Amino acid sequence: MKNIPTVVMGIVAVSRDCFLAELSRKRRIRVAEECKAKNISLVELQTVVENENDVLKALDELRDKKVNALVLYLGNFGPEGPTTLLAQKFGGPVMLAAAAEESGKDLYEGRGDAYCGLLSASYNVGLRNLNVHIPRNPVGTAAEVATMIGEFHPVARVYLGLKQLKIFSFGPRPYDFLTCHAPIKPLFDIGVEIMENSELDMYDLFLSKKGDPRIKSIASDMAKELGKGNMYPDLLEPLAQFEISLLDFMEKNLGASKSAVFANKCWPSFEKFFGFVPCFINSRLATHGIPISCESDIYGALSEYIAVCATELPAAILDINNTVPQDMYQESKALIGQYSNNDLFMGFHCGNTSSACMASFTMKYQLIMHRLMEPGREPNITRGTLEGQIRPGRMTAFRLQATANAELKAYVAEGEILNIDPKSFGCIAIFAVKEMGRFYRNVLLEKRFPHHTAIAFDHAGRSLWDAMKLIGIKDLAFNRPAGMLYDGESIY
Repeated sequence: MKNIPTVVMGIVAVSRDCFLAELSRKRRIRVAEECKAKNISLVELQTVVENENDVLKALDELRDKKVNALVLYLGNFGPEGPTTLLAQKFGGPVMLAAAAEESGKDLYEGRGDAYCGLLSASYNVGLRNLNVHIPRNPVGTAAEVATMIGEFHPVARVYLGLKQLKIFSFGPRPYDFLTCHAPIKPLFDIGVEIMENSELDMYDLFLSKKGDPRIKSIASDMAKELGKGNMYPDLLEPLAQFEISLLDFMEKNLGASKSAVFANKCWPSFEKFFGFVPCFINSRLATHGIPISCESDIYGALSEYIAVCATELPAAILDINNTVPQDMYQESKALIGQYSNNDLFMGFHCGNTSSACMASFTMKYQLIMHRLMEPGREPNITRGTLEGQIRPGRMTAFRLQATANAELKAYVAEGEILNIDPKSFGCIAIFAVKEMGRFYRNVLLEKRFPHHTAIAFDHAGRSLWDAMKLIGIKDLAFNRPAGMLYDGESIY
């Protein structure tokens, strides 16, 4: 995907001057060898940091090798000041990890005491007011540290992605969707830019691309993607014109940013002027890692992008929409397994999910908008959705949101998409999340989260959780297992 950063992960060994620097160097070499064996990308820096002068040498080496994410590796106790000074001066995402002792036969010259040194490093991280990533079990063998580095890659990619992201929004956030309104100040706090535009700007862009020579080839590509699901061939060229207008606008207006997403108002006035719904274009750009959230939901678009960075897969924005009827639950019990009906919900949207994430899809018209805009008539301006069943498999629901008083909070909930016919319209599926009923009540409702959730099409809970901690989000929630109460939840 071109819209997400490439992580160049480096490792720098640190050494306390009263310990043998060679021990830290040898242990770093073993970690690098394990990363190579596990096919984990890693740049091995040769500088071993013992003092502040070494920090300057390491920074020069990091710049020369274009490293943008850093592992600070305590091969022995490590110098707490220089270690955290390097983290501060580096400026990008940093992970702290330390070496476990290797053998009871070598606990004199071969003992590194990094288990102790990491405590001092952690204290100094606090003194410098830094956010660094510390793995769940941060002291390990070379093979274990290599695994930690592999797990740090998606966390670093999210961090770097946010620092290079611009959100383009078109249209005011609709009055009927006040739930999508949120302050933009916290975006700047985490390094994200935003450029808000009117619906007239979008319409002007669209009109300016009329007759563009690229339209026919893009329409042909759309026809190929849709295959037998191409129910409205006459609509493809206007849709292609709209796709070109968005992509050209993105390229022209990135400025100092390198990646972008969109948060666009998509109804009700949109259809009357453009003559279609934009859902299929939202789907197509999602396939390329450029999410477009509906209803001008800027934090929805942001959450989708974070999910893309975490998984390197397309993401979707869906409504946490409706319950599963009891008769459907009973008739599908063999496929549902141990999930209760309270663990299930239907995730739905008009037709914006990437075709790569659909089990089946057809271009249709948007039923809800048709009721409002074209009642009793053949669909015309409400055509252009991509509808069908979302493919079964692993998923993670995720949302980063600003509260009314401009504080950031987030949730993560892993689950799965079930292979059950949802028997309804839109891009839709039945989702299963353990203890979803309690999560819905005690997190989504209690913490005032909107109805939109970003869907990552894999289990990415650990990466998303750690990435949110790395950027400084304090209010983090997850679907707690049975027996683990939420704050304020009663046992009665």
